[in-house]
Amino acid sequence: MSFLFSQGKSFSTSQDIRSYQEQGLNRLLTYLQQLSPFYQTLFNAKSLNFSKKIFLLEDLASLPFTDKEDLQQRNWDFLCVGKEKVVEYVTTTGTTGQPVTIALTENDLQRLAYNEYCSFLQTGISARDAVLLTVTNDRCFMAGQAYALGARKMGAATIRTGPGLPELQWDTIARLKPTLLVAVPSFIVKLIDYAERNGIDYTRSSIKKALCVGEPLRNEHFALNVLGEKIAEKWPIELYSTYASTEMATAFTECKFGRGGHLNPELLIVECVDEEGKAVPEGTIGEIVVTTLGIEAMPLLRFRTGDMAALHTSTCECGNPSLRLSPIVGRKKQMVKYKGTTLYPPSIKDVLHDHGVGDAYYMEVSQDELGMDKLVVFLPLQLAEKLKFLQDAFKARLRVVPILEFIPQQEIDKVRMNPSVRKPIDFIDKRIVNS
Repeated sequence: MSFLFSQGKSFSTSQDIRSYQEQGLNRLLTYLQQLSPFYQTLFNAKSLNFSKKIFLLEDLASLPFTDKEDLQQRNWDFLCVGKEKVVEYVTTTGTTGQPVTIALTENDLQRLAYNEYCSFLQTGISARDAVLLTVTNDRCFMAGQAYALGARKMGAATIRTGPGLPELQWDTIARLKPTLLVAVPSFIVKLIDYAERNGIDYTRSSIKKALCVGEPLRNEHFALNVLGEKIAEKWPIELYSTYASTEMATAFTECKFGRGGHLNPELLIVECVDEEGKAVPEGTIGEIVVTTLGIEAMPLLRFRTGDMAALHTSTCECGNPSLRLSPIVGRKKQMVKYKGTTLYPPSIKDVLHDHGVGDAYYMEVSQDELGMDKLVVFLPLQLAEKLKFLQDAFKARLRVVPILEFIPQQEIDKVRMNPSVRKPIDFIDKRIVNS
């Protein structure tokens, strides 16, 4: 199979995008029907044959979804190439289930490099810049490798320090003068805290911009959230937020106007659906569904990401006609119906961060004797004196107050820092059936 995406493809109108994506969709359907064991079985069961019809974007709604459970249960049935063509394996984090392995061919790595090259273009950097990568580049993690490939394609110098060790980061910044920082936003806060405690004048460092991964900087209305405000108030650098996942091997990166992550139309077709799988109106929160274009080893059709956000189709102030994705408001499976109010963990995290709790907490949702969601937030013992203060903060921001329990910090750390999981665990779901 020839590589299916066009590097540097230019789209001047939404009709250009539609035409390109419909061509890509039809190539993808034929490819899956010929080479994917998983989709061959699925299509045969539903009597679908793609050699007799040209599919339009509207026709996607008639096709079946793929979800994370499919990938978990039939991981290798998604592989469309011989294993001799696989050059790298990466895995998902598995924080809400069994990790999934994703295989990549050389073509897939080139696509990944192009994707992050486009992300760097949004920030305005060039080959004259140096990029400090503080994201993980081991343990089969995709992001570190992706950004390293994108920076190399850009021609920018790459400095791979990895996460943690603020002292190392500041020493590296002082010596090598990187201009762009790639980091998780909460880690940027830790860098600032370390600098302030150790007399480092970070506001005069070489860092001018930060490409933020893994956590949103903004709310659904595009205003900076608590985490974004904490960084912006302290460090006058340009902040760019991104959203990506291992399964789709594609990133949505916002431009300088901060009005949502831009889609690269040559890499992905995007839908936003409700609980019944029907398209929601523009600007309405729904589940993000993606169909990958240009992936050779393990392409996906209508993959339900489980991430909740909204789509916007109006042309951005930067002139880009592609759709934009709002910040992720939460995970579908982590949605909590508490006392008549729909909540997602990020909204609770915002309240805690805004009132000095930081990352010293975890949440647990279960069902009470009536089958209703019961939400408990576990906090360090030393914060017990702030009980009324925190209750008032939750009531003001969310209209409801979760149950607040205070336990020793070491018990919280034991839950959060599970050595078998790459990311800290701050949400535990004990419900029999997820919302």
